Parts: sequence; C-alpha cells; structure tokens
Amino acid sequence: MMKKIKFIDGPNLNLLGKREPEIYGSETLDDIHKLVNSHIKEKKYEIESSFFQSNSEGEIVDCVQNSNQTSDGLIINAAGFSHTSVALLDALLAIQIPKIEIHLTNLFKREDFRHHSFISKGVNGVICGFGSNSYLLAVDGINKLI
Repeated sequence: MMKKIKFIDGPNLNLLGKREPEIYGSETLDDIHKLVNSHIKEKKYEIESSFFQSNSEGEIVDCVQNSNQTSDGLIINAAGFSHTSVALLDALLAIQIPKIEIHLTNLFKREDFRHHSFISKGVNGVICGFGSNSYLLAVDGINKLI
C-alpha cells in the first residue's frame, strides 16, 4: 500500500537558490523536491509525496492540521517559524502521524536565536546540517517510522 508523505516548507524557502547561496546553497526548492522524488524511486519506497510551501504561519498550521487526515507522515522545514511559533508546535502536538523536522543548515553553527526550535518538541526527530540531503535522510527516517 502506498504511503503518503506531506512535505511542508516554511517562509523564504521559495527563495532557495537566490537567497544567501553561501549559507543555503544554489539548489532551488523545486530542485530539492525533484531530488526527493528521485530518491523515493531509487530506494523503491512505496511513498507518494506532496509538497506545500508558504510564507504564512496560519497556512502552515492549517496544512499541518489537515495532514493528519491526508498523510501517513509529515516532514517539515518550518524555517524561521521553528524558532518563533508556539502555534505551529501546538498543531504538531495535535496530530498523531509520524513527523520529522528538518533544516538545511546546522542550526548550532548559526546565530544564537536559531539554537532553539519550539517545534522540536512536537516531532519524532530532527535532522539538520546536511543541505538538501536533510530531506533525503528524513525520507529514509519517515519510511521506517510509518
């Protein structure tokens, strides 16, 4: 049976490839999504992926809540909302599917305010610092959690 995985990408990730490439790399979000689908196919995982990106906290909270009915697992790169959003934490705590938080960069090598993620308490695991490979590691992890 095909597993459904929802990927949620937060604010400013639509600017990947243009925004601070020395920090975030030159890949676009679309490049990363294609890489994810290639990885799923290569690993022969029975996973159907769907992708959502928003710069709006409320839209992301709605998407998290809805994923409980539409998906078997959730992979979220909440970007800056990771460090600010109690509402997003509450949404993650309210759903029962497996969840993984990811970040492209190593948060602990960045500014002090990035060292704390409010949403980490609401997920099964956290992956950070591997660039676009953070997404692929999360796919492997969520496949085992489901």
